[in-house]
Amino acid sequence: MRKRGMTILMAGIAGLMTQTPRLRAAERITLNNGFEMQCDHHVQVEGHVRLYLSPGESNYIEIVPDQIATVEAVPDAPAEAVVAAEMPKPAAKLTNSDVGEMLARAGKDHNIDVDLLASVVKAESGGNPRAVSSAGAEGLMQLMPATATEHGVSDRFAPDQNVRGGSTYLDELLSRYHDNLALALAAYNAGPGAVDKYHGIPPYSQTRTYVARVIHEFNRRVLAREALQKQLPPANETAGNR
Repeated sequence: MRKRGMTILMAGIAGLMTQTPRLRAAERITLNNGFEMQCDHHVQVEGHVRLYLSPGESNYIEIVPDQIATVEAVPDAPAEAVVAAEMPKPAAKLTNSDVGEMLARAGKDHNIDVDLLASVVKAESGGNPRAVSSAGAEGLMQLMPATATEHGVSDRFAPDQNVRGGSTYLDELLSRYHDNLALALAAYNAGPGAVDKYHGIPPYSQTRTYVARVIHEFNRRVLAREALQKQLPPANETAGNR
């Protein structure tokens, strides 16, 4: 079964990027179907066009030239201010392996790509289980008191509980918005009411920046994972060498 969250990659990215501008962009690409997306730069490689989503050469998608209507240069824009997580208490000793195991369990329970959950955690708390936002959200996945209570989380600073509650909430939002990741993330950040009111991603700079950050990190992780998998020997070859 395909993990939820993977629909954001490749084919779906053009429409998504129309609604979620990246923090920095050097080019605006308009496709023949009317979709717009922003990228750092592009190059032609063996009959395809690579759209690089960030500086450097590792994070890109490929499309055929005939899909592109126009390419416009855009000036760099300063990143919108994001509400920083405050950290009034010493961070608990939690290893990357610990977090990875919790996210893997939650991803399996809700059929959500673990790299998506990891991307949300990075954007929300930077992996700090004691993070507290100015709005009162707490823990790894920055749960508000009402959300935590609704999803059975009695201690928002308990990593296991926080991840379980946040993953359940994200699962509900993905179902609500028919696996539209951009809308689910916008609702996670600004609340479903705001998404429903504006019939899409709310015009809040903080929310748009948040959605773009999570999607960018998710794509980076998936591309890195796929590149690593290509370097590994086939399973039957590994078994035969034992």
